[in-house]
Amino acid sequence: QATMDYQTLKYEIDDGLLLLTLNRPDNLNAFTVQMADELVAAYGRASVDDAVRVIVVTGAGKAFCAGMDLSTGGNVFGLDESQAPSLQDMHERIDDPAIHRGVRDTGGRVALAMFACRKPIVGAINGAAVGIGATMTLPMDFRFASEKARIGFVFGRLGITPEACSTWYLPRIVGLEQALEWMYSAAIFDAAEALDRKLVRAVCAPEKLLDEACAFARTLVTDRSPVSVALIRQMMYRNSAAPSPLDAHRVESLAMFYTSIGDGKEGVQAFLGKRPPQFSAQASAMPPFFAPWLDEHA
Repeated sequence: QATMDYQTLKYEIDDGLLLLTLNRPDNLNAFTVQMADELVAAYGRASVDDAVRVIVVTGAGKAFCAGMDLSTGGNVFGLDESQAPSLQDMHERIDDPAIHRGVRDTGGRVALAMFACRKPIVGAINGAAVGIGATMTLPMDFRFASEKARIGFVFGRLGITPEACSTWYLPRIVGLEQALEWMYSAAIFDAAEALDRKLVRAVCAPEKLLDEACAFARTLVTDRSPVSVALIRQMMYRNSAAPSPLDAHRVESLAMFYTSIGDGKEGVQAFLGKRPPQFSAQASAMPPFFAPWLDEHA
């Protein structure tokens, strides 16, 4: 059991499973710039921490995340109103501290850290998930919802726009028409509607939610090679958005080559010997093509 010192999160590892808990229960886990920074750090850390095989994310108390904390002073989204950023700035200066801290969407920084993660991510949505509380669940691979979950993409009601890369993720998960309806209407909907429209995988009794999400999460990584799992996750998200199957073929060829001379040798022997595999590769040490491939899409 390992825990980390974050002020807005709990980071607890139990036998390969990282339970990441949004931990501002007195504020319904409302999102702050600090929480964004801590989530980016936590996903980055978990990605290369070989003690973590799979991640489950939930909220402390009765909410998952009630959205941005609108009680902060100044620009409530933490943005620098003295700037006049252009699209060119977002291409050429995205890592410039002024743009990074003053212009970039905080939820988007979290979503991109989730996108880059080498571990499967399972959401356990235990209550209200509104605004960033809803959009931060979209880069998760699977979502489980409590019967008490209430979800809303409420940006239109505030006169603002969707964030956290949700305009990329949501149509991929539920289709373009449903994504548009939820964004235009800014409606708060229940777990049954989320299940019906395939936003969530399952709806659970509140007291069983975390156990069911964790049990499912463990099935994703038991007797699996961490390198194989990391490659599958990255290849699925990136190749499914690539222009051509040739893009997928290039990366699949390299991934097959390097896994076949790595954990694949043990996997074949275990299969032939009718025994559980003893994989030794670690996600902290990916094959040589991996970093250049990710850089291509940065």
